[in-house]
Parts: sequence; structure tokens; C-alpha cells
Amino acid sequence: MKQIDQTAHELNLKLKAQEDATIFESFSRADALSLGLKMLDAAKHYPDPVAVEIVINGLVVFRHFTDGSVLDSEMWLLRKRNSVELMAMSSLRFNAWLSEGGRTLESRHLNSELYAACGGGFPILLKNTGMIGSICISGLPSDLDDHQVILDALQAFRAV
Repeated sequence: MKQIDQTAHELNLKLKAQEDATIFESFSRADALSLGLKMLDAAKHYPDPVAVEIVINGLVVFRHFTDGSVLDSEMWLLRKRNSVELMAMSSLRFNAWLSEGGRTLESRHLNSELYAACGGGFPILLKNTGMIGSICISGLPSDLDDHQVILDALQAFRAV
């Protein structure tokens, strides 16, 4: 029987609670625009350029690359989106889930050029429906910063 990484388990539970706390009653393309702009505003507190993307039902409905963004940010958005879509959880939670069970992308036969287990991807969850899309950001100094900008923007969006 595999040993469970207790720290990763606790992080997994914390991240699951964050996802549960952000379940929407509805989420439109207008909501995506508003949330995307809030993410760009939240990211202004960091010195690094960012790339932001929001996808609903497979369609990119918001995407912006701030001045200074580079091509690899686009590739990171894709990796994070793929992970969110595959696992129906945040990409940071995917990292905790992997660590909790002693797994890796490779042990799951996932190509690291297509998937990322790090912060910066978050599911859009609808009440009584499930996941309908993803919110992704790339470019900040750490995975936790990427994740935090999403949470900050979601909090500001829900406060409106």
C-alpha cells in the first residue's frame, strides 16, 4: 500500500475547499470579461508580465498578454488548461493530488509538454452542472502567485 504524503493531502483538501467556495450559479462571457480584467488588475501588483485566459465550453472567451509577455506564456496557459480540463480541479491541486499519492506526470503517462501540475489554472464550476471551463494565468514569480491572483480576482468578482 502506498504511503500518503500528509502535507500534500492537507493542501489538496485546502485547495478543494477553495474550489467549492467559488462555485457559480451562472457564468457568462460577460462574466469572463469582467473576471479577466480583474485578474489583470490583481496582477499589476507584481513586476512580471502575465498572460491570462478564460475558456468556456472549449471556447477561449478572454485572452490577454500584457506587454513583455513571451511565447512560452502561451504554452504554459495551454498546459495549465489541459490539466484543469483533464482533472476538473485546479492545476495546483493537481500537483498536490499527484504528490499525495506519490505520483508524477510521467507515472500517469502525461506529457509535460502538454500538462502542468503547478499553480495558475482553476476550474469554472457551475452549481448542479459541474465544470464548464477554466481560468488560467502564467508569468508570475511562483506557482502560488499565479494561483493567488486567480483567487483574488474571483473574490473581487464575487463581491460585485
